[in-house]
Amino acid sequence: MFGPFEFIMAGVLVGFCVGITGVGGGSLMTPILISLFRIEPHIAIGTDLLYAAISKFCGSLVHAKKMNIVWPIVIWLAAGSIPASFATHWVLDNYLSQSANYKMVLTMVLGFMLTLTGISIMFRAQIEALFNKIRSKDVLEDYSLDYEKESLQTKSKRAYIILMGIILGVFVTLSSVGAGAFGIMALVLMFPNLPMIRIIGSDVVHAVLLTFVAGMGHMTSGNVDFHLLGWLLCGSIPAIIIGTLISSRLPEKLIRKILGITLFALGLNFMINPIKAKPAAKPAAAYVLPGAAVSADKSVNV
Repeated sequence: MFGPFEFIMAGVLVGFCVGITGVGGGSLMTPILISLFRIEPHIAIGTDLLYAAISKFCGSLVHAKKMNIVWPIVIWLAAGSIPASFATHWVLDNYLSQSANYKMVLTMVLGFMLTLTGISIMFRAQIEALFNKIRSKDVLEDYSLDYEKESLQTKSKRAYIILMGIILGVFVTLSSVGAGAFGIMALVLMFPNLPMIRIIGSDVVHAVLLTFVAGMGHMTSGNVDFHLLGWLLCGSIPAIIIGTLISSRLPEKLIRKILGITLFALGLNFMINPIKAKPAAKPAAAYVLPGAAVSADKSVNV
């Protein structure tokens, strides 16, 4: 039986990875809760979504203060992702929550997202090198201060941004993974001339909105363990600060590679061996007449 100490240590581990590498929040916390602590997948995903929203909120404030956010991108991403999150949650709640395939769907989607995340972390250097070839340094210098160009380009790609938001809304609600890494990759492809810091800032703010909305949806279905959430935050918030402060002294590339391989292996495991157990049915309410005695075989003697 696991208690507060184990949950705090899990928060410390995940927070430390986030502080050092900048990744690993949702993608690492959910598989730890499912594989190590044997938390039900829907509870792990719902709790992790609110955990991600709270832990990313401080980072979003920093980006807002430094004006690293392209608000039209955030707004149009949210216009696609938030309705998609509501729709996905509605389908889960009304059609899959009591299905034998409920846990299998969640764990297979989680495995798919973890596998992609692991690949993106392991080959981040190669991916960044490819993006750098696409991005024009000459344009970046002028573009970073030209908000009119940002607005025009965002308007011209509105449909693609909304579509990307829909995709993120579905997968993040199902797995709690993808709001950060895949959001950044999509924005880089759509806006190759936008400075990376403004892409990251916009993605972080959108991730806060999406994970909060998705987490609140899971909360209405009873899929959030607030005691667990509190202990995880107690461990992770100080660890994120410490990890950030000492990140320059640690082998980030090695840690990233280990993290990427771990997530890739976990993802494959979830896809090959998904959890298939059907959720326990809610017990039917028993109504007994006053003065009636209920026997062991559930017969009523008046």
